[in-house]
Amino acid sequence: MSEQNPTRRDLMRPAQLVGLALIAAVFAGIVTLVSMGILQDPRPVPEGAMHPHLRAWMVSGIVAGITFIATLVIIALSLLAVDPAKASKPVTRGLLLDPETDADGGDAPDGQDRPAPPRGH
Repeated sequence: MSEQNPTRRDLMRPAQLVGLALIAAVFAGIVTLVSMGILQDPRPVPEGAMHPHLRAWMVSGIVAGITFIATLVIIALSLLAVDPAKASKPVTRGLLLDPETDADGGDAPDGQDRPAPPRGH
């Protein structure tokens, strides 16, 4: 295993982002299929009506397509928030951690402990 820290550019490869969107779309499609009763025996279909399983597959494909496109758009818009100058720097700690705290102990730079953040109800 490599000891080198990955850069942000390494963490944002297009194939990985498209793969994430594909996984989300497949999950949404499967949930739609199951919720529309694809695993159940269909009731008798009246003459001229669409078979329930065919309708479930059609709706599942539409939901999966919408999820795939929406996930790609959301990821692409989120990547616009990353500064290009920081994209080549290695990531050594979590991106959402406070930059003022040390990575090892979490103490303030001046050595004094900070009060705990307020907790939710």
